[in-house]
Amino acid sequence: VQLVESGGGSVQAGGSLRLSCAASGRAFSSYAMGWFRQAPGKEREFVGAINWSGISSEVADPVKGRFTISRDNAKNTVYLQMNSLKPEDTAVYYCVVRFDVRITTSEYEYDVWGQGTQVTVSS
Repeated sequence: VQLVESGGGSVQAGGSLRLSCAASGRAFSSYAMGWFRQAPGKEREFVGAINWSGISSEVADPVKGRFTISRDNAKNTVYLQMNSLKPEDTAVYYCVVRFDVRITTSEYEYDVWGQGTQVTVSS
């Protein structure tokens, strides 16, 4: 599986961005997908994840109510809709896939990582 993220960029606080992650290779619709982020000088942190069918998803507390994760298995793509962005959301965002149908918040349980896309939120 290869993952390619897109949609990052610079935005002012309060704005929105939608990240996309296109997957190629193995049976995308069989796997859980997720997003992590890493800000300068900080550890990588879980942002959200969605199970194979899209019925079950989870987002981290810092982004709850502002970020939504979704997927389109027909397009082999997972999305992260980010609204009401804050400067503290500034980070490199990584798309991940887990060769399992279930989601997890642990970065160590994801098998493939994308190259990352930069999101910068200015105040």
